Amino acid sequence: MTEETDATPVTERTPLVELDDVSKYYGNIRALEGVSLEVHAGEISCVLGDNGAGKSTLIKIIAGLHQHDAGGFRVEGEETRLGSPREALDRGIATVYQDLAVVPLMPVWRNFFLGSEPTKGVGPFKRMDVDFMRETTRAELLRMGIDLRDVDQPIGTLSGGERQCVAIARAVYFGAKVLVLDEPTAALGVKQSGVVLKYVAAARDQGLGVVLITHNPHHAYLVGNRFVLLKRGVMSGSYAREDITLDELTREMAGGNELDDLRHELEGRGA
Repeated sequence: MTEETDATPVTERTPLVELDDVSKYYGNIRALEGVSLEVHAGEISCVLGDNGAGKSTLIKIIAGLHQHDAGGFRVEGEETRLGSPREALDRGIATVYQDLAVVPLMPVWRNFFLGSEPTKGVGPFKRMDVDFMRETTRAELLRMGIDLRDVDQPIGTLSGGERQCVAIARAVYFGAKVLVLDEPTAALGVKQSGVVLKYVAAARDQGLGVVLITHNPHHAYLVGNRFVLLKRGVMSGSYAREDITLDELTREMAGGNELDDLRHELEGRGA
């Protein structure tokens, strides 16, 4: 006789992170309602929406900053309520925010290990293992295909795209299974955006599950496997890549039928 259990058996296709009809309210304000999302290993799930669509609230729930009020949130099949970003990190969920938490005047290697510095020696002779941090930073960046001239240069001298790439490599090194990226290309030009998307794809190819938050359907479609569209806190669409074209995704992002109504209204006024 076997014991019954509520736990979902973990298989190769069990999502690393799964949100099922998740909602979040702040008093009478609906920030998020009925949103579902699956994040699989080796795939990129893109969450698209304009300002105020609920993307930030979704990030905060996955990152452990806020808890959901309704629906299901599972990590590797286990029902979860993350209590803090530290708990999310312990479960393998790393979040890279648009305003990167770096110390501009510190070297790249110092920022790479910021808050998790390895040491050597004992007692009064204990000190940071600078050589290890330099060598590891250089090696991990190279492993991601990032060839920096000098890891001793202040991270503030790097371009926005390069800083994003360092943050991605750092998350991979510290054991992330799920990488949440908050608008990583929002403030970047075309070339730098391409560089970041290349390393987002590299993280996917290393087996991570990636959540790419963006308002740019072209960037999403270049790398995405799944697409979730948010509008005013509600999920307005969910598609696998094979089920939607770039033109259709762009149209949905632009408002779909609402855009047609606006065009007819404007054409009518011009008549």
